[in-house]
Order: sequence, then structure tokens, then C-alpha cells
Amino acid sequence: MALPDGVAVLGDIVFIVTKYKVRTPSALTRTNNDRWANNEILLNKPRSQFLGPGLDTFDLTVKVDARLGLNPRKEVDKLVAYSREGKVMKFAVGGKGMGIDKVKITNLVQEWEKVDNRGNLISATYNLTLEEYIS
Repeated sequence: MALPDGVAVLGDIVFIVTKYKVRTPSALTRTNNDRWANNEILLNKPRSQFLGPGLDTFDLTVKVDARLGLNPRKEVDKLVAYSREGKVMKFAVGGKGMGIDKVKITNLVQEWEKVDNRGNLISATYNLTLEEYIS
């Protein structure tokens, strides 16, 4: 499957900058995790044992703003739905896949920055934590 052009892609969400729309991460952090066990040894320090690689995590910070061609409420509502459904998706940056195969949303924090006098969300920043999904 070919990935759409853009800075990054999460499932059907394309992080891109065009003349009419701006949706890009302002920060992206990748954390590689490994699994270790400590085996207790009588009268000695525990012995470390490498169990294997863990699941990588990705933290993104994204600002969405109606003045930049987006509907912030629809943006965050879509991510909430994906999170609650347990949706797993492809995640790529610069056309290259991140992680082994797919990711799942494990945390979504929304900061509603500007709301108009009718309750419409004008601008927001969300912090999204993704974790590798291995089937």
C-alpha cells in the first residue's frame, strides 16, 4: 500500500502543510524499550537477563487551528474515537514506517486553547502517545 505524501501519516490522518491546510507535529519523540529481568542470587547481587526488545512508543504534539484550514473539534473527536475503538494503524514519518508494523493509541491529552462564544473549538493542541502493536 502506498502512503500519501506528507510529513507523517497515522492511519488515514496525513500530517501535511499545504496552501489551505496545516497539520504537522511540533514535536515527535520515539522511545525504544527493552525488557530485562533480574534473577535473584543468594548472598550476591541479582544477575541481569535480557528478555528481548520491548514495544517502542511515540509521543507527538500537534496544534490544530481553524485558521489553518482544520476543524479542531473533528480532529480530536476522530482521535478519541480511534482510541476508544482500540484501532491499530500504520504510522510513518517521511515515508518510512515507524516501529515493526502498526501502532495503537495509548494516551491522548487535549488542550483546548481557544473556544468561540458559541462553544466552537477554534484552536487546540493535542499530545498523542502511540505504542507499537504486534499481532
